[in-house]
Amino acid sequence: MQTGGQHMAGEALRTFDGEAVRRHLDYPSCLKVVRDAMMALSAGRTRQLLRSMIQMGEGRTFAQMPGTLGDDDMFGAKLISVFADPDRPGTRRHRGLVVMFEPENGRPVCVADAEEITHIRTAAASAVATDALAKPDARTLLIAGTGGQARSHLHALPLVRTFDHVVIWGRDPAKAEALAQDAAEKLGLPATSCRELKAAAERADVICTLTTAREPFLFGDWIRPGTHINLVGSSAAGPVEVDTPLVARSRYFVDSRASALDAAAEFLVARDEGAVADSHILAEIGDVLLNRAPGRESPSDITVYKSLGHAVQDLAAAAHLYRS
Repeated sequence: MQTGGQHMAGEALRTFDGEAVRRHLDYPSCLKVVRDAMMALSAGRTRQLLRSMIQMGEGRTFAQMPGTLGDDDMFGAKLISVFADPDRPGTRRHRGLVVMFEPENGRPVCVADAEEITHIRTAAASAVATDALAKPDARTLLIAGTGGQARSHLHALPLVRTFDHVVIWGRDPAKAEALAQDAAEKLGLPATSCRELKAAAERADVICTLTTAREPFLFGDWIRPGTHINLVGSSAAGPVEVDTPLVARSRYFVDSRASALDAAAEFLVARDEGAVADSHILAEIGDVLLNRAPGRESPSDITVYKSLGHAVQDLAAAAHLYRS
């Protein structure tokens, strides 16, 4: 639960559990917060270190993501475990904390549930990128995945485009059907499930990949000109969701160039295969938002946004919780 009042000397540490994060970090506000954070990162106003990870055996990872929102702004870190979820075989839980410090005396002032922040800010980042890169008349959304990120993306993506058709695909058709029904009943979305991913991908204007896949399940020759794709599921070198031809066909954008060169699995595979060079990363999405780099140049462009998530997004979301 949330504790504490306005920031004052000697104030008790304010905490936001998962319920408080969901209550106070609404999607429209988070879109603005994440948009500003990605522009600040690309402009050099914020600083962060690459995510460091300690592997503790199969399906067990401890990750640390430190950063600062500015030399005279709040700073802190996300500390998170990524463990296999025994209740849902084949999936992982991201549990942890975002810890914030104030810039005047360096006191810790806020601790927030990292799992809920991650769900909301990741979907917000995909929505920001979709707004910047997808065609203005995009009408069909394909969600590949049925977990927590699929649910959060169903909240965020309709804030930037009006979708006439929302299609949900998952390896378990029953889960996809249940999620589609939930989206229709609770969010009022024109949502249906599908079993044939290829057919759905060939008709989609926007695709979000939100899975724990380790091998490609979405292929470049399925994607029609003009499609925008958010690659979200893989956040480390190794597991990939799409094949090399898809990467090579696309105008390829990232949240952080340094992070992408370290951990954007699909790009790293394509580079190792000789299909692309580092220059295939056209820009950070923050540079597109700042009008320092072009995004979509033609209605026929296939655009890709590779989302790895970075500390500045988490810290900006936590700072918004604390200040608001």
